[in-house]
Amino acid sequence: MAFAPRQTPTYEPAAVEPMREELIATGCKEFLTPDDVDQGLNRKDNSTQLVVLNSVCGCSAGTARPGVMLALQNNIIPDALYTVFAGMEKDAVDQYRQQYMANYMPSSPSIGLFKNGEAITVLHRSDIEGNTAGQIASTLVEAFERLCSRKGPSVSTEEFERITQGKYGCSSNLPKFRE
Repeated sequence: MAFAPRQTPTYEPAAVEPMREELIATGCKEFLTPDDVDQGLNRKDNSTQLVVLNSVCGCSAGTARPGVMLALQNNIIPDALYTVFAGMEKDAVDQYRQQYMANYMPSSPSIGLFKNGEAITVLHRSDIEGNTAGQIASTLVEAFERLCSRKGPSVSTEEFERITQGKYGCSSNLPKFRE
């Protein structure tokens, strides 16, 4: 039986597609359902998972995505890469926040690094706002170097250049979803 969302998206799906694609193109898989969240994070195998709670919110989202994308060019990265979109897959976001981020205030965007189902590093919106993509990447790379072991980058340098050319910026004036 297919998953039937309980909540309607806030934004027009076509409007957020470019913001989704940036992270997907650099190797992130989407959490679209609560089961996706559990399958990705309810693990006890000592692997690491990165979760980007993607957002359309102002320039913090405009630097969070590029910062993650830059960090994933490091030579050491998390074992699995995920993204979930605030305001879109609301049921998946709720599962992520309630089951895996219960000890943290809700924040979008945010970036979490997990191991054995527990958050081991979290960047909240307040850690993202006012920082450049390079500063966010540097913070993430420090965590990757300490806590991860998978050989990076997530995509080749050539692919990264193709994906990111001219795409850094804010997207805060999106149309609301109409049923």
